[in-house]
Amino acid sequence: MGQIRSRHACEEAHEGGGMSHRPLLLAGMLVFLCPVLPAYADPCKAPLPAQAGVQFSGTVRYVGDGDSLCVGKTTDPNAWIEVRLADFNAPELHEDGGAQGKVALERIALHREVTCATERGRSRRVISFDRVIARCRVGSQPIGDMLRQAGAPEGGN
Repeated sequence: MGQIRSRHACEEAHEGGGMSHRPLLLAGMLVFLCPVLPAYADPCKAPLPAQAGVQFSGTVRYVGDGDSLCVGKTTDPNAWIEVRLADFNAPELHEDGGAQGKVALERIALHREVTCATERGRSRRVISFDRVIARCRVGSQPIGDMLRQAGAPEGGN
């Protein structure tokens, strides 16, 4: 009779009448996914210029998508200014062409010296979604023009 109860208890557990494996599965998924989450966090932490016409320069340290990048003179993310390019509108990463746009901006600007000047966007603001709106150049060439010449996808928000 002890064997029957044990078998019955196992069947009950397997059918959901006993201990559920869902909490264990959820915990396992969180442990697996949590190390990935910081990769999506925005590393640019410097205060943003709040007026149009402010010039700044440095190395492109990070590319967020096809029209967002971080500029800094040092390797310290607390000194990196996050920029939304004023002269190029790339698709969002989740849209068609978004990943391709990010790769294009990385090829053109990542680890290169740039000079940027802030300006007002369509909303008349200088800051949009925690990024300063600016035109940036590599040497004398505007990054927006370089992206177009490279065939980077345009469009999006």
